[in-house]
Amino acid sequence: MKKFIVVLVLLLAATAVYAQQINLGDFPVGKWLDHNYDAIWEFSSNNIKLHGTDGRLVYDFSGMVQDFRVFLDGLNPGISFACADTERSYRFVIQLNTNLKMEIERQNEPLYTVDMRKQ
Repeated sequence: MKKFIVVLVLLLAATAVYAQQINLGDFPVGKWLDHNYDAIWEFSSNNIKLHGTDGRLVYDFSGMVQDFRVFLDGLNPGISFACADTERSYRFVIQLNTNLKMEIERQNEPLYTVDMRKQ
């Protein structure tokens, strides 16, 4: 039993060290193109904005993000949040090919999914 507890503590410590090496506080910084809607998602350290490809601001999530969560999908870091104003839930996961997969849950509509490329 003591060996089991020691192994469990070591595994938990190793997991904590691994998680600390990933800076998820800045995930995903930059601009990502949603080619289906000709829209650019802009992630900064403290805000999320949606722009048209012509540069016009479509939506500023400042102060509107609810239930923000950072997670790992396998080994891929991700974020998720909801927005009552848009009545949608958003999920973003970095893929192995460095694309950003976005999923949007919308009321009374099918799940929207797109792989976005960094701009």
